[in-house]
Amino acid sequence: MADPAGGIKIRNLYKIFGQHAQEYVQSVANGMSKTELLEKHSHVLGLRDINLDIPSGTIQVIMGLSGSGKSTLIRHINRLIDPTSGEVVIGGKDVMKMNAAELREFRRHQTAMVFQKFALLPHRNVLENVLYGLEVRNIGRKECVETAMRWIERVGLKGFEKRYPNQLSGGMQQRVGLARALSSDAPVLLMDEAYSALDPLIRMDMQTVLLDLQKEIKKTIVFITHDLDEALRLGDQIAILRDGIIVQQGTRQDIVLRPADEYVANFVRQVNRGKVVNVDAVMAPLKTNTATSANVLSSSQTIEEAVRVVAGFPNTDFTVLDANGHAVGYANLGMLASALVSNGEEHAATGAHVVTPIQSARVSK
Repeated sequence: MADPAGGIKIRNLYKIFGQHAQEYVQSVANGMSKTELLEKHSHVLGLRDINLDIPSGTIQVIMGLSGSGKSTLIRHINRLIDPTSGEVVIGGKDVMKMNAAELREFRRHQTAMVFQKFALLPHRNVLENVLYGLEVRNIGRKECVETAMRWIERVGLKGFEKRYPNQLSGGMQQRVGLARALSSDAPVLLMDEAYSALDPLIRMDMQTVLLDLQKEIKKTIVFITHDLDEALRLGDQIAILRDGIIVQQGTRQDIVLRPADEYVANFVRQVNRGKVVNVDAVMAPLKTNTATSANVLSSSQTIEEAVRVVAGFPNTDFTVLDANGHAVGYANLGMLASALVSNGEEHAATGAHVVTPIQSARVSK
């Protein structure tokens, strides 16, 4: 059963586009390629056997190139697209089995969506756009306005509530879209390429806004992007799609340190590991019968931060402490430096959920 607070479980999800899609599910499950399905049967493979567990209160990034299936996947969560087979369970209920009335209520109360192109109503000002979702739920006008104004202020648009979309910059319009989604207080927030239309500096600013808000609101966020830097900055978990298949799932450290194949390795090759990988990913177990050092590092520090600390002590082992102050390992300058230059091709079994393209996303195959 899914977490009733907003966790999501996706199981054996297939999407094939075509008039006789159901007839080809088993063939695709048995390994029929996207190319063969199209050339021989004139059907298009959207998703193949997707399995994801998204814990409540986390940011799950889905990334991949154009045509990989990432937007198709997010649209299954609120059933803007019906699957060929499979299930999406939220709050203990399979969205795919809801009738029209149940689905309407689910969309109104359980999910909210932020779109790439903002999707603001041009004839409504900022305030009226933000409160629209509350208005259609027949909430009183006074409460609608109070809630909308609270979120307008939280996203940094206080004083702009009477402006119309064409009077706002792209970044400001996207803040309106975010405020509108948050005002519904839905536990699940879906963000489909929400920042990709923004200039780089505005995009980074919006990422910061989202991360700061998430510390408080703890929504279950599914964030679609084709940008690796954005995925690494935002994602608690990252799933990489290729041709409708999940080729790798894991934390940002899993993805960077243990790419599943050459496709993923090409994505992460230019990543600055020092900003992504934490000390706990490279530390060694404490030496038996050895006293802990007075020199300490935090397990959550990035390698870049840790190198600044240990740079003046090249021959010293530093004790690594977890969030509770318990010694959990040790690290030194050599270990940290090695992690920065490692080729990352060792796919060590250290918890990363790795799925090869041939496996179709069912890990047990």
